Amino acid sequence: MQVTETQNEGLKRGYEITMTAAELAAKVDEKLEAARPEVQMKGFRKGKVPMALLKKQFGQSVMGEAMQEGIDDALKAHFEETGDRPAAQPNVQMKGENWKEGDDVVVSVSYEALPEINEPSYGDLTVEKLVAEVEDDAVDEALANLAESTQNFEKRRKGSKAKDGDQVTIDFLGKVDGEAFEGGAAEDYPLVLGSNSFIPGFEDQLVGVKEGDEKDVEVTFPEEYQAAHLAGKAAVFTVNVKQVAEPKAAEINDELATKFGMDDLDALKGQLRERLAAEYAGASRTVTKRNLLDALDGAVSFELPPSMVEAEAGQIAHQLWHEENPDVQGHDHEKIEPTDEHNALAERRVKLGLLLAEVGQKNEVTVSDQEMQQAVFRQAQQYPGQEKAFFDFVQSNQQALQQIRAPLFEDKVVDYMLELVKVEEKTVSKEDLQKAIEDMDEE
Repeated sequence: MQVTETQNEGLKRGYEITMTAAELAAKVDEKLEAARPEVQMKGFRKGKVPMALLKKQFGQSVMGEAMQEGIDDALKAHFEETGDRPAAQPNVQMKGENWKEGDDVVVSVSYEALPEINEPSYGDLTVEKLVAEVEDDAVDEALANLAESTQNFEKRRKGSKAKDGDQVTIDFLGKVDGEAFEGGAAEDYPLVLGSNSFIPGFEDQLVGVKEGDEKDVEVTFPEEYQAAHLAGKAAVFTVNVKQVAEPKAAEINDELATKFGMDDLDALKGQLRERLAAEYAGASRTVTKRNLLDALDGAVSFELPPSMVEAEAGQIAHQLWHEENPDVQGHDHEKIEPTDEHNALAERRVKLGLLLAEVGQKNEVTVSDQEMQQAVFRQAQQYPGQEKAFFDFVQSNQQALQQIRAPLFEDKVVDYMLELVKVEEKTVSKEDLQKAIEDMDEE
């Protein structure tokens, strides 16, 4: 098999592989000989069919397979000899439109090789780690928010007008074209105004009502309403207001703690402190990882495969365009051309992605089956009632599995690197830690 180099510019490689007619014929004979013991043909014992007859009967059918295997073997030998690692699947094209049996097989192969990547001098890198302590006022604030979220409602003085956020207890009867409909009536229904739990426009018309009022509320069911026979239709609800109550935050005491499964208020405070500490640690980790990546970006430099940068820039531009145009759901829009900013971000992502992959591979960083199972389970919880369907989809979809595995692998490589660089802790307030997170989101 002859391999001739046709291109060697930067990371771009091009080769011409020639498989002679004799080599192809030998490969066909080899495959036919391997299959011969199992071939049975009329007039011959099993495994005793003459090669000439085998070739006449099956030669054409195995030729394509023999050709493919020959080229694959030549590529494999080429990569082993040169040490090249293609950044993506090599482009293989057969040359000669009028090829016929007896001709040499000539294919052109092109690919971009991954660059040589050396690990940085970790000891020369310093990474800042922001650490925030959980202060008592933060616990008190979390406790107040918890009490607010478990608010009770107290009856307003008779004659008071209902405000947004109040709870009105109502009887109602809904009619379409003068006829009551199933599900359109209720008694002693507690409705919080502004909760958007009723048809759009219903709650707004009850702002200002008083205890004892009767009011006709006119609404139109949405076009995509779940009950098809009501979709898009106008309705009138006769509403009787039986009580107006204002929201009152729950008192911060042992009783509040028991509502959340704690023995007393001190236990609830302890739980909130632990939760805040975990949130701060997560935010600190996020900022520290970003600081490490910034340090690595400045410490390493190598040539990047142009196609990888181009693809990443296109993906960034496309994603940001959709974020700026949320009304456009499909992808049948004009081509989005990446800007210099998109290209710069793409170069950073590709460089750091290749570096992390190389470091992980060299240092045998792996994601265990148990870690994968836990990650899949966490994601499945985002689809309540459809967990089994999610599991089945993931198990049968290698791309989905890779999307789950990739961030786990990246985080483990980051952990490995953080053990080697100099980490300087800096104590900050929770506000400063939050600002660091917000600054990252804006970049």
